[in-house]
Amino acid sequence: MLPHDNPYPKALLVGRVWRPALGPALVILRDDRVIDITNAKTPTMRDLLERDDLVAYLQSAKGEDIGSLNDLVAGSTPNAGEDDFRLLAPCDLQAVKASGVTFAASMVERVIEEKAAGDADRAEEIRARVRAVIGDSLSGIVPGSPAAMQVKSVLLAEGMWSQYLEVGIGPDAEVFTKSQPMAAVGWGARVGLHPISTWNNPEPEIVLAINSRGQIVGATLGNDVNLRDVEGRSALLLGKAKDNNASCAIGPFLRVFDGDYTLDTVRQAELSMKVTGEDGFTLDGRSSMTQISRDPASIVGQTIGAHHQYPDGFFLFLGTMFAPVKDRGAAGQGFTHHMGDRVDIWEDQLGVLSNTVRLSTECPPWRFGTSALMRNLAGRGLL
Repeated sequence: MLPHDNPYPKALLVGRVWRPALGPALVILRDDRVIDITNAKTPTMRDLLERDDLVAYLQSAKGEDIGSLNDLVAGSTPNAGEDDFRLLAPCDLQAVKASGVTFAASMVERVIEEKAAGDADRAEEIRARVRAVIGDSLSGIVPGSPAAMQVKSVLLAEGMWSQYLEVGIGPDAEVFTKSQPMAAVGWGARVGLHPISTWNNPEPEIVLAINSRGQIVGATLGNDVNLRDVEGRSALLLGKAKDNNASCAIGPFLRVFDGDYTLDTVRQAELSMKVTGEDGFTLDGRSSMTQISRDPASIVGQTIGAHHQYPDGFFLFLGTMFAPVKDRGAAGQGFTHHMGDRVDIWEDQLGVLSNTVRLSTECPPWRFGTSALMRNLAGRGLL
Protein backbone atom coordinates (compact mmCIF):
# COMPACT_ATOMS: atom_id res chain seq x y z
CA MET A 1 0.00 0.00 0.00
CA LEU A 2 1.34 3.45 -0.99
CA PRO A 3 -0.05 6.87 -0.11
CA HIS A 4 -1.85 6.95 -3.46
CA ASP A 5 -3.97 3.95 -2.46
CA ASN A 6 -6.76 6.04 -0.93
CA PRO A 7 -9.84 4.02 0.13
CA TYR A 8 -11.46 7.22 1.41
CA PRO A 9 -11.94 9.48 -1.64
CA LYS A 10 -13.89 12.01 0.42
CA ALA A 11 -11.15 12.31 3.03
CA LEU A 12 -9.66 15.77 3.43
CA LEU A 13 -6.00 14.99 2.83
CA VAL A 14 -3.65 17.96 2.81
CA GLY A 15 0.11 18.10 2.69
CA ARG A 16 3.21 19.83 1.46
CA VAL A 17 5.26 19.14 -1.63
CA TRP A 18 8.37 20.61 -3.18
CA ARG A 19 7.76 22.16 -6.60
CA PRO A 20 10.89 22.32 -8.80
CA ALA A 21 12.24 25.83 -9.37
CA LEU A 22 9.53 27.19 -7.05
CA GLY A 23 9.71 25.75 -3.54
CA PRO A 24 7.29 24.31 -0.96
CA ALA A 25 3.58 24.31 -1.70
CA LEU A 26 0.42 23.41 0.18
CA VAL A 27 -1.60 20.74 -1.59
CA ILE A 28 -4.89 18.91 -1.27
CA LEU A 29 -5.44 15.43 -2.65
CA ARG A 30 -8.45 15.04 -4.95
CA ASP A 31 -8.85 11.56 -6.39
CA ASP A 32 -5.42 10.89 -7.91
CA ARG A 33 -4.57 14.55 -8.52
CA VAL A 34 -2.35 16.85 -6.46
CA ILE A 35 -3.82 20.36 -6.27
CA ASP A 36 -1.67 23.33 -5.19
CA ILE A 37 -3.81 25.53 -2.91
CA THR A 38 -1.03 27.88 -1.77
CA ASN A 39 -2.12 31.52 -1.75
CA ALA A 40 -1.39 34.80 0.01
CA LYS A 41 -4.00 34.14 2.72
CA THR A 42 -2.79 30.63 3.45
CA PRO A 43 0.87 30.44 2.38
CA THR A 44 1.83 27.90 5.06
CA MET A 45 0.34 24.85 6.73
CA ARG A 46 0.36 26.88 9.92
CA ASP A 47 -1.94 29.48 8.33
CA LEU A 48 -4.18 26.83 6.83
CA LEU A 49 -4.77 25.08 10.16
CA GLU A 50 -5.56 28.40 11.87
CA ARG A 51 -8.65 28.91 9.71
CA ASP A 52 -11.99 28.86 11.57
CA ASP A 53 -13.65 27.51 8.41
CA LEU A 54 -11.00 24.87 7.72
CA VAL A 55 -13.28 22.03 6.58
CA ALA A 56 -15.56 24.20 4.43
CA TYR A 57 -12.56 25.99 2.96
CA LEU A 58 -10.85 22.75 1.94
CA GLN A 59 -14.03 21.31 0.46
CA SER A 60 -14.32 24.25 -1.93
CA ALA A 61 -10.70 25.41 -2.31
CA LYS A 62 -9.53 26.10 -5.86
CA GLY A 63 -6.00 25.58 -7.01
CA GLU A 64 -3.58 24.44 -9.67
CA ASP A 65 -3.35 20.81 -10.74
CA ILE A 66 0.37 20.08 -10.51
CA GLY A 67 0.43 16.36 -11.25
CA SER A 68 -0.72 12.92 -10.29
CA LEU A 69 -0.03 11.00 -7.12
CA ASN A 70 1.98 8.55 -9.18
CA ASP A 71 4.21 11.41 -10.32
CA LEU A 72 4.63 12.58 -6.74
CA VAL A 73 5.40 9.10 -5.41
CA ALA A 74 7.87 8.47 -8.23
CA GLY A 75 9.83 11.58 -7.24
CA SER A 76 9.76 10.90 -3.49
CA THR A 77 12.68 8.49 -3.24
CA PRO A 78 15.57 8.15 -0.78
CA ASN A 79 17.86 9.64 -3.42
CA ALA A 80 15.61 12.55 -4.42
CA GLY A 81 17.42 15.78 -5.16
CA GLU A 82 16.76 19.08 -3.39
CA ASP A 83 14.75 20.43 -6.34
CA ASP A 84 12.82 17.28 -7.27
CA PHE A 85 9.01 17.09 -7.20
CA ARG A 86 8.51 15.21 -3.94
CA LEU A 87 6.51 14.89 -0.74
CA LEU A 88 7.56 16.92 2.28
CA ALA A 89 6.45 16.47 5.89
CA PRO A 90 2.99 18.09 6.20
CA CYS A 91 4.08 20.45 9.01
CA ASP A 92 6.07 23.64 8.46
CA LEU A 93 6.17 26.39 11.14
CA GLN A 94 4.70 24.19 13.86
CA ALA A 95 6.76 22.89 16.76
CA VAL A 96 7.12 19.12 16.67
CA LYS A 97 6.57 17.56 20.09
CA ALA A 98 6.36 13.95 21.26
CA SER A 99 4.92 12.19 24.28
CA GLY A 100 6.58 9.17 25.81
CA VAL A 101 5.54 6.22 27.96
CA THR A 102 1.87 6.69 27.09
CA PHE A 103 1.12 2.96 27.07
CA ALA A 104 1.47 2.23 30.78
CA ALA A 105 0.32 -1.37 30.68
CA SER A 106 3.07 -2.48 28.31
CA MET A 107 5.65 -0.41 30.22
CA VAL A 108 4.75 -1.99 33.56
CA GLU A 109 4.77 -5.44 31.99
CA ARG A 110 8.25 -4.91 30.55
CA VAL A 111 9.56 -3.70 33.89
CA ILE A 112 8.02 -6.73 35.63
CA GLU A 113 9.68 -9.09 33.14
CA GLU A 114 13.03 -7.35 33.55
CA LYS A 115 12.80 -7.53 37.34
CA ALA A 116 11.90 -11.21 37.19
CA ALA A 117 15.02 -11.89 35.09
CA GLY A 118 13.32 -14.58 33.03
CA ASP A 119 11.70 -16.36 35.97
CA ALA A 120 8.05 -16.80 34.91
CA ASP A 121 6.91 -17.74 38.41
CA ARG A 122 8.56 -14.67 39.90
CA ALA A 123 7.00 -12.46 37.21
CA GLU A 124 3.56 -13.85 37.98
CA GLU A 125 4.03 -13.19 41.70
CA ILE A 126 4.77 -9.51 41.06
CA ARG A 127 1.98 -9.28 38.47
CA ALA A 128 -0.49 -10.73 40.96
CA ARG A 129 0.37 -8.03 43.52
CA VAL A 130 -0.18 -5.34 40.89
CA ARG A 131 -3.49 -6.92 39.86
CA ALA A 132 -4.63 -6.92 43.46
CA VAL A 133 -4.47 -3.14 43.25
CA ILE A 134 -5.95 -2.48 39.80
CA GLY A 135 -7.94 -5.62 38.95
CA ASP A 136 -7.44 -8.35 36.40
CA SER A 137 -5.96 -6.22 33.62
CA LEU A 138 -2.87 -4.05 33.59
CA SER A 139 -4.74 -1.93 31.04
CA GLY A 140 -6.78 -0.63 33.97
CA ILE A 141 -3.96 1.70 34.98
CA VAL A 142 -5.09 5.32 34.72
CA PRO A 143 -2.06 7.63 35.13
CA GLY A 144 -2.29 9.85 38.18
CA SER A 145 -5.26 7.98 39.67
CA PRO A 146 -5.35 6.70 43.27
CA ALA A 147 -5.04 3.16 41.92
CA ALA A 148 -1.95 4.15 39.93
CA MET A 149 -0.39 5.57 43.08
CA GLN A 150 -1.04 2.25 44.82
CA VAL A 151 0.66 0.47 41.93
CA LYS A 152 3.58 2.84 42.42
CA SER A 153 3.78 1.75 46.08
CA VAL A 154 3.82 -1.92 45.06
CA LEU A 155 6.57 -1.36 42.52
CA LEU A 156 8.62 0.70 44.96
CA ALA A 157 8.41 -2.14 47.45
CA GLU A 158 9.71 -4.48 44.73
CA GLY A 159 12.62 -2.11 44.01
CA MET A 160 11.24 -1.55 40.51
CA TRP A 161 10.50 2.15 40.38
CA SER A 162 12.07 4.27 37.63
CA GLN A 163 11.75 7.69 36.04
CA TYR A 164 10.00 6.03 33.08
CA LEU A 165 7.34 4.55 35.31
CA GLU A 166 6.89 7.97 36.93
CA VAL A 167 5.76 9.48 33.62
CA GLY A 168 4.01 6.24 32.66
CA ILE A 169 1.57 6.10 35.56
CA GLY A 170 2.21 9.36 37.40
CA PRO A 171 0.07 12.50 36.94
CA ASP A 172 2.39 14.32 34.52
CA ALA A 173 2.88 13.28 30.91
CA GLU A 174 6.31 13.23 29.32
CA VAL A 175 6.27 15.73 26.44
CA PHE A 176 9.53 16.62 24.72
CA THR A 177 10.73 18.36 21.57
CA LYS A 178 11.17 15.80 18.81
CA SER A 179 12.21 18.04 15.94
CA GLN A 180 12.73 21.67 15.03
CA PRO A 181 10.19 23.43 12.79
CA MET A 182 10.93 22.65 9.12
CA ALA A 183 13.32 19.78 9.99
CA ALA A 184 11.01 16.74 9.71
CA VAL A 185 11.22 14.59 6.56
CA GLY A 186 8.33 13.22 4.53
CA TRP A 187 7.27 10.03 2.78
CA GLY A 188 10.02 8.30 0.82
CA ALA A 189 12.91 10.26 2.33
CA ARG A 190 15.89 8.87 4.17
CA VAL A 191 15.42 8.79 7.94
CA GLY A 192 18.52 9.25 10.05
CA LEU A 193 20.29 7.54 12.96
CA HIS A 194 23.02 9.32 14.91
CA PRO A 195 26.27 7.46 14.10
CA ILE A 196 27.14 6.92 17.77
CA SER A 197 24.16 4.58 18.20
CA THR A 198 24.44 0.80 17.90
CA TRP A 199 21.02 -0.10 19.38
CA ASN A 200 18.01 1.63 17.89
CA ASN A 201 14.56 1.07 16.46
CA PRO A 202 11.62 2.74 14.70
CA GLU A 203 8.58 3.88 16.67
CA PRO A 204 5.27 3.86 14.77
CA GLU A 205 2.95 6.56 16.07
CA ILE A 206 -0.13 8.64 15.38
CA VAL A 207 0.71 12.35 15.14
CA LEU A 208 -1.90 15.01 15.91
CA ALA A 209 -2.00 18.50 14.39
CA ILE A 210 -2.96 21.23 16.86
CA ASN A 211 -3.44 24.91 16.06
CA SER A 212 -2.50 27.89 18.24
CA ARG A 213 -5.87 27.79 20.02
CA GLY A 214 -5.26 24.24 21.19
CA GLN A 215 -7.77 22.76 18.74
CA ILE A 216 -6.91 19.29 17.43
CA VAL A 217 -7.60 19.58 13.71
CA GLY A 218 -6.23 16.39 12.16
CA ALA A 219 -3.92 13.40 12.31
CA THR A 220 -1.14 11.74 10.36
CA LEU A 221 1.56 9.09 10.87
CA GLY A 222 5.05 9.45 12.30
CA ASN A 223 8.26 7.56 12.94
CA ASP A 224 9.74 8.75 16.25
CA VAL A 225 13.16 7.22 15.60
CA ASN A 226 14.58 5.94 18.88
CA LEU A 227 18.20 5.46 19.94
CA ARG A 228 17.75 2.96 22.77
CA ASP A 229 21.40 2.90 23.82
CA VAL A 230 21.77 6.68 24.02
CA GLU A 231 18.57 7.30 25.98
CA GLY A 232 19.28 4.22 28.09
CA ARG A 233 22.57 5.67 29.29
CA SER A 234 20.74 8.64 30.79
CA ALA A 235 17.32 10.22 30.42
CA LEU A 236 19.20 13.53 30.26
CA LEU A 237 20.43 12.44 26.82
CA LEU A 238 16.88 12.40 25.46
CA GLY A 239 17.56 15.40 23.21
CA LYS A 240 20.61 13.70 21.69
CA ALA A 241 18.65 10.47 21.27
CA LYS A 242 15.63 12.05 19.60
CA ASP A 243 16.53 15.23 17.70
CA ASN A 244 19.07 14.68 14.93
CA ASN A 245 19.28 15.30 11.21
CA ALA A 246 16.38 13.48 9.46
CA SER A 247 15.46 11.62 12.67
CA CYS A 248 11.78 12.61 12.46
CA ALA A 249 9.49 11.36 9.66
CA ILE A 250 5.87 12.54 9.31
CA GLY A 251 3.30 11.86 6.60
CA PRO A 252 2.31 11.08 4.00
CA PHE A 253 -0.60 13.54 4.32
CA LEU A 254 -2.50 15.18 7.16
CA ARG A 255 -6.08 13.96 7.37
CA VAL A 256 -8.22 16.85 8.58
CA PHE A 257 -11.01 16.09 11.04
CA ASP A 258 -14.53 16.36 9.59
CA GLY A 259 -17.86 14.66 10.22
CA ASP A 260 -16.53 11.26 9.13
CA TYR A 261 -13.05 11.34 10.66
CA THR A 262 -12.62 12.59 14.22
CA LEU A 263 -10.49 12.26 17.34
CA ASP A 264 -12.69 9.31 18.32
CA THR A 265 -11.54 7.59 15.12
CA VAL A 266 -7.94 8.13 16.19
CA ARG A 267 -8.71 6.62 19.59
CA GLN A 268 -9.60 3.36 17.82
CA ALA A 269 -6.69 3.33 15.36
CA GLU A 270 -4.62 0.19 14.85
CA LEU A 271 -1.12 0.87 13.56
CA SER A 272 1.02 -1.70 11.80
CA MET A 273 4.69 -1.61 10.92
CA LYS A 274 7.13 -3.65 8.88
CA VAL A 275 10.90 -3.34 8.71
CA THR A 276 12.48 -4.94 5.64
CA GLY A 277 16.26 -5.22 5.58
CA GLU A 278 18.59 -5.56 2.64
CA ASP A 279 19.84 -8.68 4.45
CA GLY A 280 16.42 -10.34 4.12
CA PHE A 281 15.49 -9.69 7.74
CA THR A 282 11.89 -8.65 8.44
CA LEU A 283 10.24 -7.35 11.58
CA ASP A 284 6.52 -6.82 12.08
CA GLY A 285 4.92 -4.73 14.79
CA ARG A 286 1.63 -3.28 15.90
CA SER A 287 0.45 -0.50 18.18
CA SER A 288 -3.18 -0.15 19.20
CA MET A 289 -4.45 3.26 20.25
CA THR A 290 -7.16 1.49 22.24
CA GLN A 291 -4.41 0.58 24.74
CA ILE A 292 -3.13 4.12 25.32
CA SER A 293 -3.18 5.10 28.98
CA ARG A 294 -3.43 8.85 28.56
CA ASP A 295 -6.24 10.13 26.38
CA PRO A 296 -4.85 12.12 23.41
CA ALA A 297 -6.88 15.20 24.41
CA SER A 298 -5.35 15.02 27.89
CA ILE A 299 -1.81 14.97 26.48
CA VAL A 300 -2.64 17.97 24.30
CA GLY A 301 -4.05 19.76 27.36
CA GLN A 302 -0.81 19.15 29.26
CA THR A 303 1.17 20.57 26.34
CA ILE A 304 -0.68 23.80 25.49
CA GLY A 305 -2.54 26.18 27.77
CA ALA A 306 -1.98 29.15 30.06
CA HIS A 307 1.33 27.56 31.06
CA HIS A 308 2.66 27.27 27.48
CA GLN A 309 1.54 28.87 24.22
CA TYR A 310 2.31 27.75 20.66
CA PRO A 311 1.52 30.69 18.37
CA ASP A 312 2.25 28.58 15.29
CA GLY A 313 0.60 25.42 16.65
CA PHE A 314 2.35 22.07 16.99
CA PHE A 315 2.35 18.48 15.80
CA LEU A 316 2.30 15.90 18.62
CA PHE A 317 3.48 12.28 18.50
CA LEU A 318 1.25 10.21 20.81
CA GLY A 319 3.66 7.41 21.71
CA THR A 320 3.73 3.71 20.90
CA MET A 321 3.26 0.36 22.58
CA PHE A 322 5.72 -1.22 20.12
CA ALA A 323 9.00 -2.51 21.58
CA PRO A 324 11.03 -4.81 19.29
CA VAL A 325 12.47 -7.97 20.86
CA LYS A 326 13.10 -10.18 17.80
CA ASP A 327 16.78 -11.07 17.56
CA ARG A 328 18.49 -9.86 14.41
CA GLY A 329 21.95 -11.16 15.09
CA ALA A 330 23.18 -13.08 18.12
CA ALA A 331 20.63 -14.67 20.42
CA GLY A 332 19.44 -12.31 23.11
CA GLN A 333 20.73 -9.19 21.37
CA GLY A 334 17.28 -8.09 20.14
CA PHE A 335 16.66 -5.80 17.20
CA THR A 336 18.67 -2.90 15.87
CA HIS A 337 18.58 -1.16 12.50
CA HIS A 338 20.93 -1.91 9.64
CA MET A 339 21.61 0.70 7.00
CA GLY A 340 19.18 0.38 4.12
CA ASP A 341 16.27 -0.88 6.20
CA ARG A 342 12.91 0.14 4.80
CA VAL A 343 10.34 1.09 7.43
CA ASP A 344 6.65 1.03 6.50
CA ILE A 345 4.11 2.32 9.03
CA TRP A 346 0.46 2.15 8.11
CA GLU A 347 -3.05 2.70 9.41
CA ASP A 348 -6.15 2.03 7.36
CA GLN A 349 -7.48 5.59 7.36
CA LEU A 350 -4.15 7.43 7.16
CA GLY A 351 -2.23 5.47 4.53
CA VAL A 352 1.42 4.47 4.71
CA LEU A 353 4.56 6.28 5.83
CA SER A 354 7.64 4.75 4.18
CA ASN A 355 11.26 5.69 4.77
CA THR A 356 14.73 4.20 4.32
CA VAL A 357 17.23 4.14 7.19
CA ARG A 358 20.64 5.79 6.91
CA LEU A 359 23.02 7.54 9.28
CA SER A 360 22.06 11.14 10.00
CA THR A 361 25.42 12.13 8.56
CA GLU A 362 24.48 10.43 5.28
CA CYS A 363 21.05 12.05 4.96
CA PRO A 364 20.68 15.35 3.09
CA PRO A 365 21.72 18.13 5.48
CA TRP A 366 18.90 20.32 6.74
CA ARG A 367 19.30 23.67 4.99
CA PHE A 368 15.77 24.90 4.32
CA GLY A 369 14.64 26.34 7.65
CA THR A 370 12.14 28.98 8.73
CA SER A 371 14.16 31.92 7.40
CA ALA A 372 14.55 30.21 4.02
CA LEU A 373 10.81 29.59 3.89
CA MET A 374 10.03 33.23 4.65
CA ARG A 375 12.42 34.46 1.95
CA ASN A 376 10.99 31.97 -0.54
CA LEU A 377 7.37 32.96 0.12
CA ALA A 378 8.23 36.65 -0.01
CA GLY A 379 9.95 36.18 -3.35
CA ARG A 380 6.81 34.50 -4.70
CA GLY A 381 4.61 37.41 -3.53
CA LEU A 382 2.86 35.29 -0.90
CA LEU A 383 3.79 37.42 2.15
